[in-house]
Amino acid sequence: MNRKIVIVGGVAGGATAAARLRRIDEHSHIVMFERGAYISYANCGLPYYIGGTIKERSKLLVQTVEGMTARFGLDIRTLTEVVRINREQKTVTVRHLPSGDEYEESYDTLILSPGSKPIVPPIPGLAESTYFTLRNIPDTDKIYTFLEDQQPQNATIIGGGFIGLELAENLVDRGLNVTLVEKSPQVMAPIDREMAALVHTELKQKGITLYLNDGVKAFEEQGKQMILESGTSISTDLVVLSIGVTPENTLATLAGLETNERGGIIVDDHLKTNDPSIYAVGDAVQVKDYQFGQPTMIPLAWPANRQGRLVADHIYGKDVRYNGTLGTSIAKIFDLTVAATGKNEKQLKAMGLPYEAIHIHPGSHAGYYPNATPLSMKLLFHPVEGTIYGAQIIGKEGADKRIDVLATAIKGGLTVMDLPDLELAYAPPYSSAKDPVNLLGYVASNIVEGEVEVVHWDEMDGIAHAAGMILDVRTSKEFSNGAIRNAVNIPLDDLRDRLEELPKEEPITVYCQAGLRGYVATKLLEQHGFRVKNLEGGYKTYSIAMNDLKELQAQQA
Repeated sequence: MNRKIVIVGGVAGGATAAARLRRIDEHSHIVMFERGAYISYANCGLPYYIGGTIKERSKLLVQTVEGMTARFGLDIRTLTEVVRINREQKTVTVRHLPSGDEYEESYDTLILSPGSKPIVPPIPGLAESTYFTLRNIPDTDKIYTFLEDQQPQNATIIGGGFIGLELAENLVDRGLNVTLVEKSPQVMAPIDREMAALVHTELKQKGITLYLNDGVKAFEEQGKQMILESGTSISTDLVVLSIGVTPENTLATLAGLETNERGGIIVDDHLKTNDPSIYAVGDAVQVKDYQFGQPTMIPLAWPANRQGRLVADHIYGKDVRYNGTLGTSIAKIFDLTVAATGKNEKQLKAMGLPYEAIHIHPGSHAGYYPNATPLSMKLLFHPVEGTIYGAQIIGKEGADKRIDVLATAIKGGLTVMDLPDLELAYAPPYSSAKDPVNLLGYVASNIVEGEVEVVHWDEMDGIAHAAGMILDVRTSKEFSNGAIRNAVNIPLDDLRDRLEELPKEEPITVYCQAGLRGYVATKLLEQHGFRVKNLEGGYKTYSIAMNDLKELQAQQA
């Protein structure tokens, strides 16, 4: 029996489902409704067209109606909005937007892929300002046209998420003066505060004026003047809201489908709603966290594509399940790549889970091969079992392939003890014989196996006030360029000859620039009877985080 499958919404989830359905069954009637003019476009490429990196607008269109109709034999109806689901009749009420005509369309199976919409908060005066959101092709066209026609000088981005930061970069590339306002103390929520400090520095160095821990209170003077909660007044010619998204769930709620408190459509492991004839995929659905199984919502492209394929397979009888979303993400922020996977430290604290954290700063490839650049890497794991909870990597090159290895390790159930055993591709232009992922494994394994005790950057000020010695084992030149308060400098290579200067009755906290020399010193001192801990991540992690914190405090003073 031929089936009739109706899909509401295209782009990642809906278009993927449609293509997969046709590949499985040549004879079903597949109808796709899309209220916009475009069924499949590159959401993540939109900022780069605005900035001019992507020159041709047509490159954003992954599939056209004509192309997809010809290849897959689909019944695609754009500029057509599904306004109601009639579950008992198994029909949808559809409105053709140009004409306003409405009609009923029957279905055997219904797939909802409505996506999400940008959050637009009720800020006084916002309606009088020139503000935009960036979610689709029409949004992109509006921003691009305004930039071309009006030639504005000053732009403000509200929100420091991935899209906001990517758009900020592209507006700078167009020659605008860009201000970015973020309500929380850091940009990029998937990474932790001390890692975000690197991004803050990059943004400021590239000319972006950054306001953190500050929100927008109102707009004045026909929207040309933005007033922050701190009282700061900012002149702006245009505003882009990048605060976040909320599910497009109107159809689902009107139809009585179950949703969560955030409006996400609740689905089971097969992505089926509480109506057995209706599936839902993409940004609008509540998914399961891959690692811990709790409900979550993660609006990313990979989950939507994967879900679209799985729904098609399940409709045709395959016993497939969506195993949950890990949340692996990556973004280009000027010269930096910022990548994350799994849980961050903020989330682990909120969950009350025991964890340990390490930071390392290896080179992107062999140091003797030209143009190696530093990577800043953070790994979070269970302190006893070594279960990998998450990772964050920032650098100019090589962050992408390392985060993919670590995301795969989490999916594969590897522990930190397995990471040193990963046989990863090596040649001097690409890596070192011990890849940075291997190094993470060695450092983390030392902690899990009780080889070394560590302290963290945010504990050092407390240690500086307490009893005990802080020992800096860097060179005297490094020490003179900046050090932790109350630290005593004895270079590592001199340490064996100066052990009598160290107190055996008090704890010693050792640090170096990045952690390795501190570890070597820790092992040496332990074997001479000293009580010692190593500052993981070294002075580099500490100084990056503390300088950023001081700048934030100064801004708010």
